[in-house]
Amino acid sequence: KMPASIPEADSRHRASAAFSLSFLSLVFSITAFSSSYWCEGTRKVAKPFCKGDTKGDLCIRFNSPEGNNSQAVQYIWETGDDKFVEKKFHAGIWYSCEEMINEDGEKCRSFISLTPASDRGVLWLSIVAELLYVVLLLTGNILMSVEICYYSSVIDGLKINAFSAVVTVLAGLLGMVAHMMYTTVFQMTVNLGPEDWRPHTWDYGWSYGLAWTSFACCMAAAVTTINKYTKTILEFKHKRKKLERSFRIQYKFPD
Repeated sequence: KMPASIPEADSRHRASAAFSLSFLSLVFSITAFSSSYWCEGTRKVAKPFCKGDTKGDLCIRFNSPEGNNSQAVQYIWETGDDKFVEKKFHAGIWYSCEEMINEDGEKCRSFISLTPASDRGVLWLSIVAELLYVVLLLTGNILMSVEICYYSSVIDGLKINAFSAVVTVLAGLLGMVAHMMYTTVFQMTVNLGPEDWRPHTWDYGWSYGLAWTSFACCMAAAVTTINKYTKTILEFKHKRKKLERSFRIQYKFPD
């Protein structure tokens, strides 16, 4: 009895590991999809004129009452970096936000509206692929949880296992395509987007890393599920051969 229970326990452990990886992938993907920190960076903008009693290094004050004339404006753009300030920004699939000068809070705009018209179709494809990625991950999680709790038939469990493996692999492929499409769209927006948005420096943020971590967990769950399915099939074939061998022995040498 003890040796027979070891493969079953190992199968349960593999199923639990696959479910845990798939669940982590789902949580990471939803978190990344809803956040706006796929890319972070800074924008260099000219310091505004100080208004009223405003003081500090983030605005320009002139002693002359004519300080706000066209010559003063020209002076701002010709004096170099000391007349500019860097504003932090972060962008995601849905919107882009940047900090405000001399004020608390952030100003947010729809990232779709910032994307060049020629690339909006690719961005929408990326959004649809991300949504399908989340839906397929959720479906895979449900199937894996049913498989863990479903004990009445090993054959039915194998069918569920095979279907969950296919769904998880498809989810991983969709996630990879969606992340790559968004990367392309963002780089095109950096080069061709509105002048009042283009970043001075930028890099990928924690949401982008979380999205790819979700993809890695998804593929690890798919590999674990496929491995479990393959191992179960091989065990069935091995037991069948042993059974056939015992029947042949009994037929040749009956008691």
